[in-house]
Amino acid sequence: MKASLLTFLLLSCHFFAFAQTDSVRSYTTRQLIGDAPKIDGFINDPAWDQVPWSTEDFIQREPAAGKAPSVQTRFKILYDAKNLYVAFKNLDPEPAKIVKRMSRRDGFDGDFVEINIDSYFDKRTAFSFTSSVSGVKGDEYVSNDGNDWDASWDPIWYMKTSINEEGWIAELRIPLSQLRFADKEEHTWGINITRHFFRNQERSNWQYIAPDAPGWVHLFGELRGIKGIKPQKQLEVQPYIVAKTETFQKEEGNPYVTGKSSRLDAGLDAKIGITSDITLDLTVNPDFGQVEADPSQVNLSAFRLFFQEQRPFFIEGSNTLNFPITDFDSNNLFYSRRVGRQPQNTPDTDPDGDDHVNEYVKKNNHTTILGAAKLTGKNKHGFSWGILESVTAKETTEIDSLGSKRNETIEPLTNYFVARAQQDINQGNTIVGGMFTATNRDIQDPQLLWLHKQAYSGGADFIHHWRDRKYYVSLKTLFSHVKGDPQAITATQHASERYFQRPDNKHANVDSSRTSLSGTGGTFVGGRKSGSFVYEIGYTWMSPQLELNDIGFLSQTNTMGQWIWVQYRKLTPFSIFRAFRQNFTQYQNWDFDGESMNRGYEIFTRAEFKNFWIAGLGGNYETHAVSNADLRGGPAIHYPGTLSFWTWVMTDNRKKFQVFLNPQYNVGFDNYKRSITLDLEFNFRPTNALAISIAPSFQKNNNKLQYVSTVSSTGADRHIVGEIDQTIARVSLRMTYMITPNLSIQYWGQPFGTSGKYSNFKKITDADANEYDHRYSLIGNDKIQLNEESYVVDDENGNFEFENPNFNFGQFRSNMVLRWEYIPGSTLFLVWTQEMNGAFYDTTTDRHRRYSFDFQDRAHNIFLLKYTYRFIL
Repeated sequence: MKASLLTFLLLSCHFFAFAQTDSVRSYTTRQLIGDAPKIDGFINDPAWDQVPWSTEDFIQREPAAGKAPSVQTRFKILYDAKNLYVAFKNLDPEPAKIVKRMSRRDGFDGDFVEINIDSYFDKRTAFSFTSSVSGVKGDEYVSNDGNDWDASWDPIWYMKTSINEEGWIAELRIPLSQLRFADKEEHTWGINITRHFFRNQERSNWQYIAPDAPGWVHLFGELRGIKGIKPQKQLEVQPYIVAKTETFQKEEGNPYVTGKSSRLDAGLDAKIGITSDITLDLTVNPDFGQVEADPSQVNLSAFRLFFQEQRPFFIEGSNTLNFPITDFDSNNLFYSRRVGRQPQNTPDTDPDGDDHVNEYVKKNNHTTILGAAKLTGKNKHGFSWGILESVTAKETTEIDSLGSKRNETIEPLTNYFVARAQQDINQGNTIVGGMFTATNRDIQDPQLLWLHKQAYSGGADFIHHWRDRKYYVSLKTLFSHVKGDPQAITATQHASERYFQRPDNKHANVDSSRTSLSGTGGTFVGGRKSGSFVYEIGYTWMSPQLELNDIGFLSQTNTMGQWIWVQYRKLTPFSIFRAFRQNFTQYQNWDFDGESMNRGYEIFTRAEFKNFWIAGLGGNYETHAVSNADLRGGPAIHYPGTLSFWTWVMTDNRKKFQVFLNPQYNVGFDNYKRSITLDLEFNFRPTNALAISIAPSFQKNNNKLQYVSTVSSTGADRHIVGEIDQTIARVSLRMTYMITPNLSIQYWGQPFGTSGKYSNFKKITDADANEYDHRYSLIGNDKIQLNEESYVVDDENGNFEFENPNFNFGQFRSNMVLRWEYIPGSTLFLVWTQEMNGAFYDTTTDRHRRYSFDFQDRAHNIFLLKYTYRFIL
C-alpha cells in the first residue's frame, strides 16, 4: 500500500502542474516636486497629478481565480526623501452598500485595500499596510515568502479614507523609516495590491497570484523609478507610567493579604535604527498589565501546558526568532514565556521542622524582567539575523512567622540569550540557517540547586525549492546540553518529558552522579506545494536526552515519527462550491526502544459553498496507543485503539449574525474511554462599531484508565488508575465597541468550570498485556474505603492509601480595556481585570442535570492606568 501511494504521489507531479499565467507587472513612480499631498482621504492635491493612475485591471484571486473582479481598483504612488505616498481609488457602482465595519487595529473587517512592499527585494519578506474603508489600520510583517504574517508589527504611518459617488478613496503616507532597504542609487521594489470586496467575499490582485501558487512574495510585481533616497535611521523612544490598584479577599492574620494594595511604576521601550539594515528594540522594566489573561485549564496529563505569548515586546518580530521542530505541535527552540515566568521555587515554610502553623508567604506570580534587547537585521545579500538578550531579576519572597520575617530565594538572577540567522541563496530558492540559545543562572542558594545552572540548545535548518518552488525539501537538526548540580540533572532524568526511571526502559537509566545531559533531534520533510494535488512526507525524532524547557518548549522526548499528508483541492467555483479541499494523513510513532507508540489514519474535508457558508467533516482511526508517561515513571501502558469524528459549520460571515458549530466525538475500543465535545460561537454585529461574540463550550469525558496515584508499599510501586467522569464547561464573552478607529472599549470574560468524579479504582498489573482486561486488577468495593480525604485499600500484599482524587474547580476571569491611540504610536490604557475562584458543581437531580458555580470569596480586582508617549527623534 505504501509503495503504491508513493508511486501515485510521484506520478501526480507530472499531471497537476501550476502555471503562473501573467507576466510581471511594473509601476513607475516619480519623486515629488513641490508640496506633499495632505493626507485627508480626498486626493485632490495638485501633487497627485505628477503620476498617472495604474492602468492594468485587477484580476480576481478568490473565488473565481483568474477572472475579472466585480469592481476595479486604481492606485498612484509618489515618494520624497522621507515618505512614500499611496492613493487608492476603489471603484464601486453602489457606494451605499460599501461595508464600513470597524474593529481594533489589524481587525481586517469590512471593505479594505492593502499594499505589500518588498523593499528588501529579497523575494521573501514584505511590509503590509491595510486601509479599511472605516479608517481602521492593519499592518503585518510578511516573512517566509508569505507563509508567516506577523500582525503584532505596529509601524507608524498615516491613512485617511472617504466615500464618494464612484466608490471610496484611501490615502496613505508611509514614512521610509518604517521600511528597510539597501543604500543604493536606484531601487526596484516588489509590490502587490489586494482589494477585498466584502459583500461578495471577493479578493483581487494587481499582480495576479493564483490561490494554488507556491508562495506569495516572490511573485510580486515591481515598483520602479525610486532614485536618490537614503535608508532612514529609525529612533523611537516610548516611556510609560503605570498606576495600579488591587482589591482582593482579606485574610485575617496574613500581613500580605490585607485586601488592598497600590503601586506606581515606570519603564521605557525604544526602537533604534542602528544602520539601514539593523534595528534595536529595547524594553526596561516592561509592564504587560493590559494583556488579556490566559484561558482557564485543568491539566490531568503528565505534560506541560502551552499558552500563547500575548506580551507585545515578545510578539513583535517573533517570526525572526522562531525554530519550530515540526509544523503540527508546539515544540520549539524558543518559547518566550520562559522569560518572566512565575518563580519556580516553592519556599520552605518549615525549614527547621518545627511544624510552624502561622507562616505566611508573600505571593510573587512573575519574575521581574530587568531589561530586554532585541537586535534584528537583514542586508542586501540576503543575510537575516536576530538576537534577543534578556536579564531577569533574582526573586526573593518574604515569609512571616508570628511577626518574625525572613526572605527566601525563589528564582535566581538569570540571563537568556537567543540568536537566529538565515541566508537566502538564489533569490530565496535555497535557505540555510541556524539558531542558538543559552540560559545561564546565578545559583547561590542551596534550595535552587535542582535548577540547571547552564542550558544550551541550537539547531541548523536547510530548505531548497525547485521547479518554480513547486517542490521542496527541508531538513532541521537540533541539540541540547544542560549542566548543573547532580540533583538538577537527576531531576531532569526523572522529569515527565523522559522518565528514565521506568522499569521497562531499555535505552536509558537514571545516573544520579551526572552533572550534564545532552540530546538531539531533527526533522526531514519533502513535498509539493502547488497545483491541484499537494503532499508532504516527513520524519522527525527527539532523543530521550533532549531538554529544551529552560528557554524553549518541549512536551515529550524519546520519540520518532513518520507521516504522509496528501491534499486534493479545487480552489475555483464549481457546482455548489466556491472551493473544496480533501485531505488524507497517515502517521505512526515509535520510541527509541523500537516500541510502536501509535499508528493512525485521518481523513478531512473542507468545503466553502456559494452561499458563503464553510463546513468541514473528518475522522481519525488510531489502531493503538502506548504511553511512556501516563503512569508517571511506571511502565509504559498500552491502550486500545480509538475512533474520532468531528464536523463543523460556519455560516455567512457577511451577515450581522453568524454561527459556528463544532461537535466532536471520540470513543476507545473495549469501551475504555469516550468523550463528547460541543463548541459553539455566536457573532453579532448590531452596528458597524459594535461586535459581540459568545462562545460556549461543553465537554464530557469518561476514561476507565485515568491515572490517580503511585503508591510505594512493601517494597513495590502500585500504580492506581480509576474511571473518571469529567465535565468541562466554559463560556467566553467578547465585546468590542469602536468609538473611533483609534479609540475602543473591549471586554472579555470567561466563566470556567470542571469537575471530576472517580470510581472503579484499579491496580495496573501488566501494562503490556495483550488483552485489555489483563492489564489491571479491579479493586473491589469490599477492599476500599473512603476515610476523610483519603482512600484506604485492604490489599492482600499489604494495606495502602491514596488521596481522594475527586475535584471541582470554578473560575471567572475577565478583562476590560479602554485603548486610545491619541496620536500614532502613543497610547492610553485604562484596564480592569477581575478573577474569582471557587467550585463548580455537576449535579444530577431527579429531573435533570444541574451545573452551578460557587464563588464565596471576594473577587480579585486590578485597576490599571497606563500612559505611553512615543517620541520620534
